[in-house]
Amino acid sequence: MIKPDGRLTLDLSQDDQPPRDACGVFGVWSPGEDVAKLAYFGLYALQHRGQESAGIAVSDGARIVVYKEMGLVAQVFDESVLSTLRGHVAVGHCRYSTSGSSVWENAQPTFRATPSASLALGHNGNLINTAELAALVGGRTAGRAGTPTSDTDVLTALFAAPGETVAADGHHPGVEAAALATLPLVRGAYSLVFMDEATLYAARDSYGFRPLVLGRLARGWVVASETAALDIVGATLVREVEPGELIAIDERGVRSARFAEPRPAGCLFEYVYLARPDTTISGRSVQSARVEVGRRLAAEHPVAADLVIPVPESGTPAAIGYAQASGIPYGQGLVKNSYVGRTFIQPSQTIRQRGIRLKLNPLREVIEGKRIVAVDDSIVRGNTQRAIVAMLREAGAAEVHVRISSPPVAWPCFFGIDFATRAELIAASLSVAEITESIGADSLGYVSLDGLTAATTLPAGQLCRACFDGAYPMQVPAGQGKHMLERAAAAGLGGPA
Repeated sequence: MIKPDGRLTLDLSQDDQPPRDACGVFGVWSPGEDVAKLAYFGLYALQHRGQESAGIAVSDGARIVVYKEMGLVAQVFDESVLSTLRGHVAVGHCRYSTSGSSVWENAQPTFRATPSASLALGHNGNLINTAELAALVGGRTAGRAGTPTSDTDVLTALFAAPGETVAADGHHPGVEAAALATLPLVRGAYSLVFMDEATLYAARDSYGFRPLVLGRLARGWVVASETAALDIVGATLVREVEPGELIAIDERGVRSARFAEPRPAGCLFEYVYLARPDTTISGRSVQSARVEVGRRLAAEHPVAADLVIPVPESGTPAAIGYAQASGIPYGQGLVKNSYVGRTFIQPSQTIRQRGIRLKLNPLREVIEGKRIVAVDDSIVRGNTQRAIVAMLREAGAAEVHVRISSPPVAWPCFFGIDFATRAELIAASLSVAEITESIGADSLGYVSLDGLTAATTLPAGQLCRACFDGAYPMQVPAGQGKHMLERAAAAGLGGPA
């Protein structure tokens, strides 16, 4: 493993973080292929799901090598690094932290060695009984490893529980058996890819909160968070990994085991913002769903205007749909700087105060004198929309009407999206009229929850809509938090000795 170099990364949008997903996961089993490069390109396709750190683990059948570092996929890996990662099975991960700090020690894939096998694991999601599981780690792995500081590290420790021997054919049934014994005890959201020296595994929680798909290569198999990652490596979609299913892939093919009965409740926000538009979830194109949301938004909140513009990029499909349904011309009124996101340079106070300009800048000749409909995907705290409305008015807009392609986000997520707390969510305390006044818009309209749900073509009972209606699919214990294990470790509580 490569040690961290101590660099600090900064986010230029600290004043109003957008909703962030937990991670992107990718796994490949393919003898004869350069699996490290396949994992690299798979993670490249999933970069939108996590920009804090990236890592790839590769096995040649005898040894697992893990390389991970803070930063974007292209910052972490180059040809020289990838050339050292040789084998037939690989697991990749790009991280945004929802459990544990954004530090190298919490980068993934996590790694554990046992007397019978080694284990590398990547996790997309967020567990809600992490403290309970961490207590089990002490009993199963006493005397080994350090105190876990993330829910992923807890899972890795439990899956790597010692006691199994290597089978005569070189396989390690201990990892699979430990996973099947542990997964029924785990509560919360998880789409996992993990591996021992010979086998690739994938598992999805019984609710299927986070997406996970299985694809076929000419000479192997792929599992990934989104179908877009299959496309980039030339894999054909076979099916989704089912909720409550563990699959194992080796030279004998693909085998499946059921560890829990499925209770589908896929994340509705994947359709709003998280997934790539060129991804398919539950048979529905995300792009098509977002355009349909825009059409429904136009029907629910019509307005007399001259131009519909998106807040790029996530507002673009809905803006197209809004323009189609309303008959108002569609245009580009805001230009996005695609290279702004993470930087190693601290911006000056003057630049920070105008931070939105680092990302977006208006086209005055398009906007001036016009009544503008600005379509965005969501409002979290309201700071970004407030800045955009002010920017459009400075550019000469006669009116600014904001349309949002999701209902008001009024509840935090405990299943893999790092929203603000309920106290920080503007829709938790203000009415739509009050939010309109707060952001300085002439009008504001959110798509209805029923309208958004209908655009997915899935029944409401098969979706988690808790960030919009507060109806969580499972009871969430008190005391949940991103740094709960780190706080416990600092206090000398929990975890193995």
